[in-house]
Amino acid sequence: MTVDDANAGGGPQSSAYPTPHHEVDHTAEPSDDPLAIRLEQLIIGADRRYTPFQAARTAGVSMELASRFWRAMGFADIGQAKALTEADVLALRRLAGLVEAGLLSEPMAVQVARSTGQTTARLAEWQIDSFLEGLTEPPEPGMTRTEVTYPLIELLLPELEEFLIYVWRRQLAAATGRVVQAADDEEMVDRRLAVGFADLVGFTRLTRRLEEEELGELVEAFETTCADLVAAHGGRLIKTLGDEVLYCADDAGTAAEIALRLIETLGHDETMPALRVGIAFGTVTTRMGDVFGTTVNLASRLTSIAPKDAVLVDGALAEELSRTGEAPVSETEAAEEAVRAAEEGREATTYRFALQPMWQRPVRGLGVVEPWLLSRRPT
Repeated sequence: MTVDDANAGGGPQSSAYPTPHHEVDHTAEPSDDPLAIRLEQLIIGADRRYTPFQAARTAGVSMELASRFWRAMGFADIGQAKALTEADVLALRRLAGLVEAGLLSEPMAVQVARSTGQTTARLAEWQIDSFLEGLTEPPEPGMTRTEVTYPLIELLLPELEEFLIYVWRRQLAAATGRVVQAADDEEMVDRRLAVGFADLVGFTRLTRRLEEEELGELVEAFETTCADLVAAHGGRLIKTLGDEVLYCADDAGTAAEIALRLIETLGHDETMPALRVGIAFGTVTTRMGDVFGTTVNLASRLTSIAPKDAVLVDGALAEELSRTGEAPVSETEAAEEAVRAAEEGREATTYRFALQPMWQRPVRGLGVVEPWLLSRRPT
């Protein structure tokens, strides 16, 4: 499966409380389960004491803006239930303060809330699922998994909080470094990057043949392997889509090396289906950690037509590899240069990659493209 460069837009921006008479109230009732409330108090570190109206007023934020922040963070509308805490008030006050100080525009503050909410929601779900799945025996006989959750969170919370802050600061430092190195202000948003898709072949058939647990293990192994290889070789993992990963790199050589490593590594795993990779090089728009544009679409299309266990690249990436001396302009020129080097008693130029032109073909929405088959050059 391949995907286009597209993300769903945000939800409605109208106020969550109270709803006008002509709208249907789809508010969610906060849980009144005693254990759920105890867990919430443990994690947030504060008791429920405010309705949304009271929280907005205490924070000095309009109801409309408070609702936008709340929804952007990924939380359901709760009507006028008394379910918010001092922590919620402080978060609203901080976001509004950044806007008042002129450090962020109001739309940007909403985007900050949305990007943070989306990222941490997935992280929290993954962590809880993993911790509870890994718990084979309860601390005391007869305890249910629900009862085990409280002491588990109590022990893990402080350590996970410190680790989360460390990783976030490390990632922020790396991202800031890339911005500082950008050639100009425009390059901070529209940058020239190599974008790669890696796609498992025949995944739809696998979903019908494998049990759910087996399928989950395969997807987890695929995503973990890809994430590790992308990071280890200097790329950035943009997102995973079950049977597909999207990554990018600042230069063509790094993207090419990652692609071949993925093919080589997963090809030695008998449990994995065949893999195909497509890479394109060009201007990319970055937003909220994602990448968009024609280059991304082209990489996706190249993946869909790539042979099994092979890498297809576009002409721009092939040209960039040749320009940087990582692949020969042509095999004929490389052979001629090797002969000249032998005659002159010197070593011939060594190349990391080989490029083989493929038949031109029309690609839906992008016209006719000439893909190149990328391989590792024999040493």
